[in-house]
Amino acid sequence: MNSLFRRYLSVHLMLRIFAGFLLGSAIGITLWVITVRTGIPVTVKVLPWISPFGNVFVSMLKMVVIPVIFFSLLSGAASLPLSRFGRIGTKVIAWYFFCSLLAACVGAGLALVVNPGSGTDLGDWKTMADTAGAQAQAVESSASTGNAFEKLLLSMFQNPFEALATGSFLSIIVFAVLLGLSIRALLESGEEASESEKLHRLIDLINALRDAIFKLVDWILEYSPVGVLALTIVNFGMYGPSIAGPYVRVALGVIVGILGMVLLVYPLLLAITTRRNPFQIMKGMREAMLTAFITRSSAATLPVSLRVMEEDLGVRNELASFSLPLGATINMDGVCVHLPMFAVLAANMFGLPMSGGGLVVLVITTVLASVGAGGVPGGSLMLLFIILEAMGLSPDQIAVVVALALGINPILDMFETANNVTGDMVCTYAVAAKEGLVDDEA
Repeated sequence: MNSLFRRYLSVHLMLRIFAGFLLGSAIGITLWVITVRTGIPVTVKVLPWISPFGNVFVSMLKMVVIPVIFFSLLSGAASLPLSRFGRIGTKVIAWYFFCSLLAACVGAGLALVVNPGSGTDLGDWKTMADTAGAQAQAVESSASTGNAFEKLLLSMFQNPFEALATGSFLSIIVFAVLLGLSIRALLESGEEASESEKLHRLIDLINALRDAIFKLVDWILEYSPVGVLALTIVNFGMYGPSIAGPYVRVALGVIVGILGMVLLVYPLLLAITTRRNPFQIMKGMREAMLTAFITRSSAATLPVSLRVMEEDLGVRNELASFSLPLGATINMDGVCVHLPMFAVLAANMFGLPMSGGGLVVLVITTVLASVGAGGVPGGSLMLLFIILEAMGLSPDQIAVVVALALGINPILDMFETANNVTGDMVCTYAVAAKEGLVDDEA
């Protein structure tokens, strides 16, 4: 048994994860097909025994994500000289907004080409939405459709202990960066030797805690093939190949847009900025991309993204520890591809004109709204309320569109999250290459 276990551990983690995904997909689809064809609720009976093994994997990732964000950002902000931090931070944020704008343009363009909802009867769509009506109301109750900018601004500054306890990512990021910068400012202010020594010891302690958290992440990742196997069985067992029927145009439009970002747009950006083979670089990102696809959470994937960027791609910690946690919160390229498709669907369903000016407003609103997605599974659903309200839809009309989105969201969310995480890593690597923060030995 020990020799079998050692042989299992000797296989590369990525291969084990991929094998778990393939096996889970096969088992899940088999359960779904048996349930549909025989009418026997096999899925309902089996999945409750399997889902805990996947849920505990997501819970373990969420257990470490707050410490990873806090100590990584704190270490990164305290390590970079203030003059360099300002330049690099500006570049990272500019890259994130640029890529989100590209993704929103891709999403809007494809939405016009696919033109979902055109030529269909509104009554048919409403019938489909009725089954998810209660869920849509629940999403609406938690959505932020008021003064979104004011709420976003206030959420940046909270009691840090409350933010850590409740997992308020944006306020954790702001506090960790400001605290790290204050430590760096004290170091650069020419304090006497004894005070400087204390600050260096404090930074060493922060780095040690960060390294301990990363070791814990390594242990969790050894369990990831089992978690991926269970999550994949549950996802495919519950939904099967559910991107069919009236949903197919919406689903294919979003998926094609995301594949276009991952296979065309990102490689082109990397080729221009690094002058290297972009696919070789992105090959090193595959473990984080697959984890994002399975967990459907940018935040939960963050520990994996950090390890991949630093250990596999050689991006230095002072950049990765700042850029990736920030990207997991504000850079949602997959959301920017996703939302315009449902906006055009809503326009076709309810006869709203979609002019050139309206498309520009849609793209800008999508980019700004995506900042509030929060890196959690299904976060784009809450942002739909902001987009659809800006289009002038009534609450009843918005509820119909969100109910439809709920029916297909579990499938699309996997592709969307993989795009989000890939965008974070691509932007981080591009800035690192320009700033000389990549160790070529890796």
